[in-house]
Amino acid sequence: MTAAVLRGKEDLRIEQVPMPEAGSGELVLRVGAALTCGTDLKVYRRGYHAKMLTLDRLFGHELAGTVVQVGEGVTTFAMGDRVVPLNSAPCDVCFYCRHDQQNLCDDLLFNNGAYAEFIRVPARIVAKNTLRLPDNMPFEYAALTEPLACVVRGLEESNARAGQTVIVLGAGPIGLLFIHTASLMGQHVIAVVKRKDQVATALHFGAEQVVRVADVADPIAAARALTPEGRGADVVFEAVATPEAWQWAVQMARKGGLVNLFGGPPAGTTVAFDTNLIHYSDLTLRASFHHTPATARRAFELIASGKFLCRDFLTGVANIEELPEVFARMLVRPAEGIAPDIKTVILPRAVAQTAVPERIEEHA
Repeated sequence: MTAAVLRGKEDLRIEQVPMPEAGSGELVLRVGAALTCGTDLKVYRRGYHAKMLTLDRLFGHELAGTVVQVGEGVTTFAMGDRVVPLNSAPCDVCFYCRHDQQNLCDDLLFNNGAYAEFIRVPARIVAKNTLRLPDNMPFEYAALTEPLACVVRGLEESNARAGQTVIVLGAGPIGLLFIHTASLMGQHVIAVVKRKDQVATALHFGAEQVVRVADVADPIAAARALTPEGRGADVVFEAVATPEAWQWAVQMARKGGLVNLFGGPPAGTTVAFDTNLIHYSDLTLRASFHHTPATARRAFELIASGKFLCRDFLTGVANIEELPEVFARMLVRPAEGIAPDIKTVILPRAVAQTAVPERIEEHA
């Protein structure tokens, strides 16, 4: 079968690899649609991921597809079922799993290989983290479940509630997912963005107010000025993954507020914080990594509800042979005024369309 294999830093190759076979408890899916992801871009740029992926491995982790092989002992799924497998599953027996921190599982099992014609789903993911699609849910919408599950967990772990004022730093795919999900939860969202085109995009996905960094002398003061009585936000989500953004986030929160340092900078990155500000403002600093089976299900329910603007997050479509070019383009910021893709839908075979069809799965 045709699949994408990561061979090194910025070395992504489309190769012919053996067709997967379903072992005991496993499934093999025909991929209906896969999505590009910021995490995959980081892996592509660095050539590895500390937990998810090393070199010479199948690539990609956001997908949905159709069951074409059912392993021995599988009773919950059958041939022809349309499903979304998450990219991991916890062991549920280690210290962290027993303490409701499944995302930190000592034996967290990851699965990659979304950019391919077929993918094998390990038994643990089949049993704990694979969901059946409603008949009316397109594959490409279902593939949003994984990144949205991470965002849902970030919101829940930050105790973000309706009526609160939140600031989201960043308007890339994850920042936009935070903006949209928080707005659907009834929160008043202020977005802090870099690019001019991101202003309209952030507003479209639910931000009530937007600060563009280049338009103000002091982004911290400008963002705080938009909060009630200039106090700062109840919750600040950092989705840029730079030391400067981490420092800004801490200064944008109100006294007693919470800052979620969601973006993951490269290993070895250090950040300097004002200790007096954190201490005397009684700030809570936390970070959120990955998702759990429970947040995956809540994200899936949100997608299935019809409230989530799935279609608007999908801004391009390409076939698997074009994937190396797609990732090479993702490394380069487009010129100002040209909106970058949020997520590109990757199909396992060639399609004639250059825009996203209404139902991509019809062409898969």
